[in-house]
Amino acid sequence: MPLTEKDRKLVNDLLTGTPGAWTTFIDRYGNLIVQVIRHTANAHSLRLNDDDIDDLTADVFAAMLDRNMGAIRSFRGRSSFATYLTVVVRRVVLRKLTQRRFRQAFGHVEVHQASVKEAAADVDARDEVDSLMTRLPASLQRVMKAFYMEGRSYREISRLLNVPVNSIGPMISRARQLLQKRHST
Repeated sequence: MPLTEKDRKLVNDLLTGTPGAWTTFIDRYGNLIVQVIRHTANAHSLRLNDDDIDDLTADVFAAMLDRNMGAIRSFRGRSSFATYLTVVVRRVVLRKLTQRRFRQAFGHVEVHQASVKEAAADVDARDEVDSLMTRLPASLQRVMKAFYMEGRSYREISRLLNVPVNSIGPMISRARQLLQKRHST
């Protein structure tokens, strides 16, 4: 489906900071974003409660606004805006869920971190993850931090560390193996 004039105007209004553009964006695409979050979680056999969905929705909005609306600025109009947003939302949600799974792999973080007790457990988990990360070689530490903590894509990590993009996955797998091995000892 091609880009509609209404969406072209909305994108332009968002990028130029037209008053009310963000509200129009949320009114028009808020339900789509929530549907994509639910569908993505369901496709990965994850159950989300309303608080989780709210958190992920906030993460998506933050990602949209990050880097001076970089995600929206990158839209080239080769598809409908809704299709483009679906891809962006799915990537953000997968990144966030992957970060959560990484922390959960060590059994320290609940799926939803709304309460103070859970937030304290998250701090403890981060401390333990940081401690485990120091046991990795420096190159693997940088890859793991970029992927799990910063939520960067393989392509971004490749550029950042000046390594081939097809080596990122194997490096992450190797680091996971080392962390699991060293965590169990």
